[in-house]
Amino acid sequence: MNGPVPVEVLRQHLIDPEICIRCNTCEETCPIDAITHDENNYVVRADTCNGCMACISPCPTGAIDNWRDVLKAEAYPVDEQLTWDELPVQDDALAGQGSIGEAAQGAQGASSGGAGAGTNGMTAESSAPVIGGSDLVRGSVVPPWSAAKPYVNLYNHKAPVQASVVGNYRVTDASTESDIHHIVLDFGKQPFPVLEGQSIGIIPPGTTADGRAHHARQYSIASPRDGERPGYNNLALTVKRVTKDHQGQAVGGVCSNYLCDLKKGDVVNVMGPFGSTFLMPNHADSHLLMICTGTGAAPMRAMTEYRRRRRMKGATGKLMLFFGARTQGELPYFGPLLNLPKDFIDTNLAFSRTPGQPRRYVQDAMRERAADVAALLRHDHTYIYVCGLKGMEDGVLQVLQTIAGEAGLDWQTLWQRMKTEGRLHLETY
Repeated sequence: MNGPVPVEVLRQHLIDPEICIRCNTCEETCPIDAITHDENNYVVRADTCNGCMACISPCPTGAIDNWRDVLKAEAYPVDEQLTWDELPVQDDALAGQGSIGEAAQGAQGASSGGAGAGTNGMTAESSAPVIGGSDLVRGSVVPPWSAAKPYVNLYNHKAPVQASVVGNYRVTDASTESDIHHIVLDFGKQPFPVLEGQSIGIIPPGTTADGRAHHARQYSIASPRDGERPGYNNLALTVKRVTKDHQGQAVGGVCSNYLCDLKKGDVVNVMGPFGSTFLMPNHADSHLLMICTGTGAAPMRAMTEYRRRRRMKGATGKLMLFFGARTQGELPYFGPLLNLPKDFIDTNLAFSRTPGQPRRYVQDAMRERAADVAALLRHDHTYIYVCGLKGMEDGVLQVLQTIAGEAGLDWQTLWQRMKTEGRLHLETY
C-alpha cells in the first residue's frame, strides 16, 4: 500500500525590497544568474538559485539575506516578487522545514543545516559565505582585522532619518561638463555613526511614472568618522549630476539632480548606513594603496582625511593614491588634493582626455610607479582599495598582476591571500 506523497518544502531565497538599494552587487556576484531585476525590484529565481551564498557578504545592506519556507509547488514566482513593496510573512506551519535542494547542499556541505536551518538563511555553523567556485567575488568579503565595528541599517525606507543640508559646493571646474558636488549633511542629535568606506541611501522626493515612491540611491561617504566638520554629527557626499545615460542620451538622474540642486537648510531623508567590509584598517602602520576615478574618490577622501587627522598621533603607514579623470578640470577636489603634504600622501593623477596629449589612465600611472607599487604589494600591512566605474576593475587587477609578476611575486597566491585577509577591496559600479 502506497503512503502519502511527501510534501516538499523549499527554503526560498528572497530579497527585501524595503532594505535593497538597487546597487546591482548581488546580480553581478551571482555565478549562475539566479538574480534579475526590473525598474522596481531585484529578485531571485527559485528554480535557479542553489544557495551557494556567493551574494550574501558583498551585499552592503543585508537585503539579500532573507529566506522563507514555502511549499515547493507554491514558490513565489519572479513576476510576483517584482511587484512587492515588502516581504511576505513566514507561514508558521512551514517554518524550519525548508531545504534549498541537492545542488545547494553540495555547495554548503553539512554546515547548511538542511531542514533544521532557520529562516535567516545561515546557521551559526555556516556564517562564512561559500563562493561556490565563482571568481566573480574578486575582492575581500571581510573587513580588515583592525577595522572599527560598523553600524548598519539603523534607518530604512519606512523610517528614514532626516538630515539638514549645511553645505553644497561644486568641486569641478565650472567650465567643464562634469558637474560634481560636495554636499554636507548634518544629523543634529539623531544618531548616525559612520566609518570611512561606508555609504548611505538618499530617498529622493516624488514618485515614479506609475505612482510608486522613488527608491533610495546609494552614495559613498566622503568624510571621516568624526565628521566633515570635526566633532559634529555630519558627513559629506561626492555627487555627480547625471545628465546622460550610458548611451549618451539626455536623461535627468532623479536623485543626483535633486542632491546637486539642494540649498542650505533643505531637509533630506536618509537610509543606512550601509557597508561592513569596505573599511579602512585602524592599526597605525597599515599602508593604503587607493585607486579611483571620478566620484569613486569619496571613500578615498574619507580615509585620507581620517589618517591626516591622526598623523600627529602616531599613524605611520604610507598612503599612495592613483586618481583618474577625463581632464584636470573634471577631477573633483583637484586644488585641495595638491595641497596635501608630499610626505603624507603619494598622489598620482591620470587624465584620459587632455587636448594634445595621449590618453592616460590609472593603470598607466601605476605602471610608471611599478617599483613603488611592488614594494607595497610585498608588505603584509598593505590594504588595496579600488573605487569607480566598473570598467576600471579588470584593468587595475591586470596591472597589479603584471607588477607583481615582474617583482617575482605569485599574483594568484597573493590575490587569494589578500582577499582572505580583508586587504583587497573593490567597489565599482
